[in-house]
Amino acid sequence: MRYLSLYDFLGKPAGTRLGAEVAKSARSQGIQTLTREISNPGFEGTVFLYPEDFLKFYFREPDSIKMENLPEEHDWTGNVEDDDLPF
Repeated sequence: MRYLSLYDFLGKPAGTRLGAEVAKSARSQGIQTLTREISNPGFEGTVFLYPEDFLKFYFREPDSIKMENLPEEHDWTGNVEDDDLPF
């Protein structure tokens, strides 16, 4: 099984907030993590490594925003004349 840091997976620093969210999700699902010591000009310390499959699942595109899942009967032209908004 291949383990990656968030930086390795995303190709950029994830930041503290996203890192904490991913760690919390992994913990809650019982995902085993590893650690690696990093020392470079941008960061020095310990980073978590996650199974690649977990990261692919965590960062997947939600089904609800895929174009093939949009209802065909909806007017996607941006016409808002018939909405119920008061303004």
